[in-house]
Amino acid sequence: MSASSPPSLRTLVFLLLPPMMWAGNAVVGRMMVGTMPPVAMNALRWLLVGVMLWPLVRRNGLDWGDVRARWGYLACIGVLGVGTYNALQYLALLTSSPLSVTLIGSSVPVWMMLVGRIGFGQALRPRQLAGAALSVCGVMLVMTRGDLSVLGQLRLVPGDLLMLVASLAWALYSWLLAHPPAHMVGHQRPAWDWATFLWVQVLFGSVWAVGSAGLEAVLTASPQPGWLPSGVWPWIGMLFIAIGPSIVAYRCWGLGVQTVGPTMAAFFSNLTPIFAALWAALLLGEHPRWYHPVALLLIVAGIAVSSGVQKRRREPPRPLEPNGG
Repeated sequence: MSASSPPSLRTLVFLLLPPMMWAGNAVVGRMMVGTMPPVAMNALRWLLVGVMLWPLVRRNGLDWGDVRARWGYLACIGVLGVGTYNALQYLALLTSSPLSVTLIGSSVPVWMMLVGRIGFGQALRPRQLAGAALSVCGVMLVMTRGDLSVLGQLRLVPGDLLMLVASLAWALYSWLLAHPPAHMVGHQRPAWDWATFLWVQVLFGSVWAVGSAGLEAVLTASPQPGWLPSGVWPWIGMLFIAIGPSIVAYRCWGLGVQTVGPTMAAFFSNLTPIFAALWAALLLGEHPRWYHPVALLLIVAGIAVSSGVQKRRREPPRPLEPNGG
């Protein structure tokens, strides 16, 4: 597809479904607060994903020697993308609204810029710094609930801080996908399809997720609900989280990025807070405050400014696919 031609209806569906599903993940996660511990919910989510994907992986074949030879890298991205990011997101939803969580999460490009500078030696340019400043202003607007005068005596909602840490984890995960080691590039890369690559991440990430859920149970003083949902609706919510944001969104995002490239696709990911606001209003009765759309504009403006650092005649090399929100 040429850079000037508009995406087809099929491609638009591929690109719109992921942010809709990721927003649904935040809203359903908020609805399930109190039905099961948040870290345990993350562990159950990915265990379900692993079970659902296994028939595809088994049919396509999996050489365990390929997994053992790359276990360090796979464990790292599994812990960051599966075991850490989503657990922190569900913990954040205990005290933050889905809209606030997705808005703070949409500032990931700022943290990616910082990780790139510190960890990968990427040079910073004035436009990047200006874009980062705009995005940080948007995040601060959300975290102060629209009253910037309280910055000097700011007491942050715990969920906002947890989502900032989650965003940093996602930035690290994204950089590791974009700059994989030699054994994951070119002819050395295993012949894994999308399902197998997601499954091996889930395999390593689930070990961390289950261990963290056990630690959560030990360290939590107050009585906690069980590790399994009780009732029909919580199970429906878990199945949605396991199928929609985890599998459907992952596959659709990969197909969309393959068609239009990562630069254009990134603009669609910024729709997640908008979908979160719609879902929260419909399902939770949590309507946006005035500072939410203002913060969204600041964050999107910051990303747009940062992404205009240099004009490219073609897309950069496409990274390995992420696993979604």
